[in-house]
Amino acid sequence: MRLSDIIGNIEYELIKGSLDTEVLEVENDSRNIKKGTLFFCISGAKFDGHDYAQAAVSDGASVLVVEKDVNVDADVTIIKVASTRYAMGVISAAFYGNPSDKLKVIGITGTKGKTTTTYMIKSMLESAGIKTGLIGTIETIIGDKSTPAKNTTPESIVVQRYLKEMVDAGLDGVVMEVSSQGLMLDRVAGISLDYGIFTNLSEDHIGPNEHSSFEEYLGWKAKLFTMCKTGIFNIDDEYVDDIMKGHTCDVVTYGMKDAANYQAKNQELYERDGELGINYELDGKYKASVSVSLPGEFSIHNSLSAIAVAAEIGVDMDKILEILKDIHVKGRVEMIPISDSFTLMIDYAHNAMSLESILNTLRQYNPKRLVSLFGCGGNRSKTRRFEMGEVSGKLADLTIITSDNPRDEEPQDIINDIKTGISKTTGEYVEIADRKEAIRYAIMNAKVGDVIVLAGKGHEDYQEIKGKKYHMDERDLIREILEEEDVTKICGYNSRYLTRGN
Repeated sequence: MRLSDIIGNIEYELIKGSLDTEVLEVENDSRNIKKGTLFFCISGAKFDGHDYAQAAVSDGASVLVVEKDVNVDADVTIIKVASTRYAMGVISAAFYGNPSDKLKVIGITGTKGKTTTTYMIKSMLESAGIKTGLIGTIETIIGDKSTPAKNTTPESIVVQRYLKEMVDAGLDGVVMEVSSQGLMLDRVAGISLDYGIFTNLSEDHIGPNEHSSFEEYLGWKAKLFTMCKTGIFNIDDEYVDDIMKGHTCDVVTYGMKDAANYQAKNQELYERDGELGINYELDGKYKASVSVSLPGEFSIHNSLSAIAVAAEIGVDMDKILEILKDIHVKGRVEMIPISDSFTLMIDYAHNAMSLESILNTLRQYNPKRLVSLFGCGGNRSKTRRFEMGEVSGKLADLTIITSDNPRDEEPQDIINDIKTGISKTTGEYVEIADRKEAIRYAIMNAKVGDVIVLAGKGHEDYQEIKGKKYHMDERDLIREILEEEDVTKICGYNSRYLTRGN
């Protein structure tokens, strides 16, 4: 197609060349240039695409999109724009046929709950025959194809390719996590958003390489609601009014307050055969009894947001309720039902804030013992290790300190740092560097009424040691342990776990 066919929706200056230039591909990675490629010169944190302009042209690029002056000695078309990141989203969308216009697009932003909520919504929509893709922290799903994620929200050019694949695969919709970084870096530019969801907000992602302040972080989150047609807001969150300032969308609310369009009342925790969940009554636009097979108050808000968007789209409430009764999300308070007498779960909690949140949530179920198993990543701040050790020591009855991703550090050195934090408390702990052996200890020494959380790895299926990633999935480790041990010695062992192929 011609450049003029895909550049109409942005302001630009034609520095040299012609709008009749043929564009065969769009690309922001200079290593992937071929003849006829339009190359976006992106100013990144580590690399500046403008430095590769000449190389891109030498490799066959026919068009350069720039935001700075470049000195290129070649016959090439150069377009100058205010922001190459924004232009990349809009031009890529046009190049791929504006695929978001052909899909029902749902974007979710907030500090916590995005991942779980995307899977809830995907399951609900598909139960109604709405074939739905997913773009998120764990993976991108297009039909039967799953691609592991590198970023919560990929670069715009990648997002547009995914959306085009979804259209080509016959999908009807997509639910995607929209991070503050994704909004700040225009990774969702060029996307037509039907629904935006706000989950909650707390201090996170503030630092030299992310956001300079909480106010900036909040501001980028709020941008989503100037881009979507309908916004779905958690009105229980203390920052909801700030998030809604300047919104241009229709408003739907959820929460526990009486004003909510989708309101939860009379919540009640439950424990059944080692699995934890929560029940509540839905009021407002719909009335129903809701049972969610995930623990804690945050599961009320996650499920309410999913109920709201699915109901607004037109999914039958009976189908919505059926999904929530048996919802499981990999690595997010993921129950591993090996026993009817104690609870074993995997969760991604990998910093002090998230570990404190999950342990406080589980404490509400009055476990006989709350057991916390975790390690910390190497080549990262020691402060995180001190903080996680202190949190676990205060909130867990037993902490099992083990390895996570040691990277270039010695596992024992990391464990010693965690012990520095836990030594500030009176909490009991054991240290077992080998993660499989640590999990074996937790399972074989479990007691009736225990709640055991394997924290830190979540959905990850690898362990990084000395620059190399080795396969390590905690689900596989658990399965191996069950096959190696005399399972009759495991408290309340549920023989269905292995036979049903979990």
